[in-house]
Amino acid sequence: MSTTESRPEAAGTAQAAAGQAARETLEDYTLRFAPRSYRRWRPVVVATTALGGIAYMADFSIGAGIGLAHGTGNALLAITVAAVVIFLTGLPLAYYGARYNIDLDLITRGSGFGYYGSVLTSVIFASFTFIFFALEGSIMAQGLKLGLGLPLWLGYLVSTLMVIPLVIYGMKALSKLQVWTTPIWLLLMIGPLVYLIATDPGTVDRFLSYSGTDGDGGVNTASVLLGAGVCLSLIAQIGEQIDYLRFMPPKTSENKHSWWSAVLMAGPGWVVLGALKQTIGVFLAVYILAKVGPAAAPEPIQQFRGAFDAMMPSWMVIPLAVALVVISQIKINVTNAYSGSLAWTNSFTRISKHYPGRMVFVLVNLGFALALMEADMFSFLNSILSFYSNCAIAWVVTVATDIGINKYLLKLSPLQPEFRRGMLYAVNPVGVVSFIAASGLSIAMYFHLLGDALQPYSPVAAAVIAFALTPLTAIATKGKYYLRRTDDGLDEPVLDVDGNPSAVTLDCHVCHQSYERPDLTACATHDAVVCSLCLSTDKTGDHLLPATT
Repeated sequence: MSTTESRPEAAGTAQAAAGQAARETLEDYTLRFAPRSYRRWRPVVVATTALGGIAYMADFSIGAGIGLAHGTGNALLAITVAAVVIFLTGLPLAYYGARYNIDLDLITRGSGFGYYGSVLTSVIFASFTFIFFALEGSIMAQGLKLGLGLPLWLGYLVSTLMVIPLVIYGMKALSKLQVWTTPIWLLLMIGPLVYLIATDPGTVDRFLSYSGTDGDGGVNTASVLLGAGVCLSLIAQIGEQIDYLRFMPPKTSENKHSWWSAVLMAGPGWVVLGALKQTIGVFLAVYILAKVGPAAAPEPIQQFRGAFDAMMPSWMVIPLAVALVVISQIKINVTNAYSGSLAWTNSFTRISKHYPGRMVFVLVNLGFALALMEADMFSFLNSILSFYSNCAIAWVVTVATDIGINKYLLKLSPLQPEFRRGMLYAVNPVGVVSFIAASGLSIAMYFHLLGDALQPYSPVAAAVIAFALTPLTAIATKGKYYLRRTDDGLDEPVLDVDGNPSAVTLDCHVCHQSYERPDLTACATHDAVVCSLCLSTDKTGDHLLPATT
């Protein structure tokens, strides 16, 4: 066959593949800007759905582990310090996700990392999702062993497989699941705590006076920072919150109060509930410590078994404790599987320029999680989270600083987020250098490479270095590497008069689907437009506009 004959055939094959990829991503706009036509939920529904995703039991284990090791006073301070950092860094990220309807990876691309540079952070986020999936799956397996007598290895498998049918359908199915299960979950979680405090006030005194196994009951900086480092491993949770917040409706003068309430509550506000759960974990661990011992006290199934045992007939105790664990595991692990699949798919598609389908990476993420569970990650939980937190802190603080300082204060970073290939440089040193330096030095500190005295300060180092280097690198590079070009070749404005992403639709000439204006650019080789996913999967770069900066 001649070359001239093969080109149309190749083009047809590429268009067919692009069309298939486009159709597969339209259920929940995987890798894409979420258009106004899809975002039909009220702010309160989006917020409830997002908050339903933090129903995980790991907070109880994290709080218990810190409290048992360092004492209640140090644990409460560590939880508070971490919560403040998580709230402050999560606020600009949540705002950008809700305002411009893009996920955290798309935000990261235009906030200091570049089109390919953010692959680094996508892998960090994907790791977060399977680490916490494994943690929640381990907790569920403990419940199934206690309630049904299932061996742990089988419980791990059951907890992994049961989420697959639920995560296939994206936001539509997840919103229903989270809204309907949240009231039951809240009742089962808060009820025992209220009962114990009301009927036995002495439990509060024992809780507050507990000194821990590694200390003398006094408050000290090293213990607080070591505990905060574990809690700060949850800083990447904002990425999962944004996976829901990107479906917020446009902010208008009519809904601005409910819009902001939803963003604050379901964005950085998730950490308020998270901190409360960690505190409850310390309380319940101290309460059951004498009965079950220090090895079992961090297990949520044992904590709630002990709490339920004090308030109801014995025949109800284990069924209710298992029900709470199972509901919590399902609520969070459908989110972990969903968000993880988005992160893996995003990275793979950019590197390979091929969209394999999100379900492939649902299975990949679940495979990693199952391997961690079978390796008994629960037994060395705090070590894993302390190490991971250094990377997560460096990433989130870098992006939050770029938004808060480089965009709004220094005006070196473009205020309007950009995520489309061709509009961004492949790598932006502002975010990449700051992230690598902050995570690298803090990890070295964590492993005692810079001395034993500095080891507890590794999470602080990650945050401080990222916060300082992000604006300094932007100043040094004069903001040169944010945008490869400032004009996407289309006359239609990207934002409407209210500052919301425009709802005007145009047809992509590659996949022949209609998309709203922010998802499109002009095509370099045709008098037409091309969507962001077709740009991502363009192996030859034919559709990419030339650089102008």
